[in-house]
Amino acid sequence: MQMNDRKQKVLWAIIQDYVSTAEPVGSRTIARKYDLGVSPATIRNEMSDLEELGLIEQPYTSSGRIPSDYGYRYFVDCLMERETLNPEELRKVKRAMSERLQEVNSIMQQTTNLLAELTNYTAVALGPQVGKTTFQQIHFFPVMPTKAVAVVVTSAGVMENKILDIPESMTPEDLQKVSVMINERLQGLTMAQVRASLCMELNEALKKQKQVLSRSLELIDEALHGDSGERFFLAGMMNIFKQPEFKDVEKLQNLLGILEQHQTMRELMHDHPEPGIHIKIGAENRHEGVRNCSMVTASYHLDGEVLGVIGLIGPTRMEYSKAVAVVEELTEQLSAVLKKCLIVRGI
Repeated sequence: MQMNDRKQKVLWAIIQDYVSTAEPVGSRTIARKYDLGVSPATIRNEMSDLEELGLIEQPYTSSGRIPSDYGYRYFVDCLMERETLNPEELRKVKRAMSERLQEVNSIMQQTTNLLAELTNYTAVALGPQVGKTTFQQIHFFPVMPTKAVAVVVTSAGVMENKILDIPESMTPEDLQKVSVMINERLQGLTMAQVRASLCMELNEALKKQKQVLSRSLELIDEALHGDSGERFFLAGMMNIFKQPEFKDVEKLQNLLGILEQHQTMRELMHDHPEPGIHIKIGAENRHEGVRNCSMVTASYHLDGEVLGVIGLIGPTRMEYSKAVAVVEELTEQLSAVLKKCLIVRGI
């Protein structure tokens, strides 16, 4: 048995109705709400065929039908119409992304917040990949005779700052000497390269400032590596509770548990390193905790180099065309804002 135009129209109608109502769909509902030009009996026959093909299924508690994971996949690959954001949504995105955000972390959180707000799903993002991130500069700003604020900037635009204790005998000129030497010797290096080649050389050159040097290298390490390599951003957690699917306590606990496991989320989001939109539906997700969900992700770039990933998590009963449109737009905006941010800093 093969798909034909009428079966496609019936499947499309079932998915549209189920996405909208979260209620199993019957043939009479399709006949009444969608102008397919055929009787409920004919629709019922087509639904029987769709069920045989594995595209729809019957829940235990209803006589209606709902799309299967395979049905959603067929819809996304063959039936989904591409959507764009409406003018008001575009204005909201451009207004938010044009704010003068100084740190990459702030830009990433703003992007994640927008993803969640525009879709009512849970949004996730990975900050710039630190494996390709290098140290750029460190500056010291004395604030008290024995304290100074150290600010580190990386090639990905990440800024880390910390108040350091400094010897009372250390002058602002001494701090300047430390920053100049660190910047000259370490600029453009990854943390692995810093550790491998130049720390001993710097220790020798800056014997009198060893305490400040040690704390500076710790701060550089934090800036390049964060907690575990890539910063994980999350927004729209409360949107989970709006979805009928997650009234099931076990499903809810599974999803919340995964969202707390940042390393697992990183692995899930890195399943598709190549450019473009990627959609994982239900059982296509390799982790048990998200097999009742769909994920829509895309990577963002700087001068053709992949920096990280943003995306959405929601029920398989997702508005896929809307989710894709929002992720595409935010990916483009994020790439542009990061490029501008880094150029302004001269990085």
